[in-house]
Amino acid sequence: MSPDDWHLTEDLDDFLARAGDFLRSRPALHTVPLTVTEALRTRGAYAYGIGVPVFGLLERAGEVRAAFFRTPPRRPALTALTPEEADCLAARLAGLGHLLPGVNAEHDTATSFAEAWRRHTGAVPALRERERLYRLGTLTPPEPFPEGRGRVAGEEDRERLMLWHREFVTGIGGAPAADNSAWADTRIAHGHVTLWETPDGAPVSMAGRTPMVAGQIRVTPVYTPAHLRGRGYAGAATVEVSRAALAAGAAEVLLFADLANPTSNGLYQRIGYRPLADFAVYDFSAGSGDVRPLDEGA
Repeated sequence: MSPDDWHLTEDLDDFLARAGDFLRSRPALHTVPLTVTEALRTRGAYAYGIGVPVFGLLERAGEVRAAFFRTPPRRPALTALTPEEADCLAARLAGLGHLLPGVNAEHDTATSFAEAWRRHTGAVPALRERERLYRLGTLTPPEPFPEGRGRVAGEEDRERLMLWHREFVTGIGGAPAADNSAWADTRIAHGHVTLWETPDGAPVSMAGRTPMVAGQIRVTPVYTPAHLRGRGYAGAATVEVSRAALAAGAAEVLLFADLANPTSNGLYQRIGYRPLADFAVYDFSAGSGDVRPLDEGA
């Protein structure tokens, strides 16, 4: 195959018309491209970054076999690629002068692309994070379950959501936006953040969810302020938002967890989430721009 076999476009509608069925064919593994492109479609081209989004697809015999997207300044996200496909994509992007800060994909794909990017550009890849994608099986509330209740975040919670989202992004090594009011406003408007509050009505944890696309909903973000951790609040919030996703009709409820955090991985498995696939995030030394978490905007 040739690098020219990769078709690149800045036209989201063109990309979805050609690659939409392919993305929907594996909704769990394609959860990030599905939710991000839906947000771009409904909220505008700059919902995820400050640059013009770039989309790509690989077709063989009239059938889409792979796809990627990038919303600058974030890393590109790739669907599963063979080493040859990854090499051709790296050659295509490098030949067009793209400067990438890194890559986010299933582990083998991310590693193949990182190695190919090094060959074509001389950039040195560094593994930033290993993530595990989980899919909900049977939802099982943890024991003991903390006292309190879950509720959907409302307008009165706006400042708290903005603060907690900034703290969440900072905590995972990202660069929070100077103004994340749009993040809070969108989720409040759609009822996509669940708070866990203590019996006296004090919110102590939050769990968000993406809109449903192709039958899947992803839980993100899950956050408890540092001084309130270790009391079961995150588990309770995750259970409640997972119930909300199921009630909304999701066929698959998903979430990512950092493999360097055994506490969260153990929690998610105890409440019924089962491992589906491992992902890897690489940084490239020759990349440019501010690297922000890909997942936080869907």
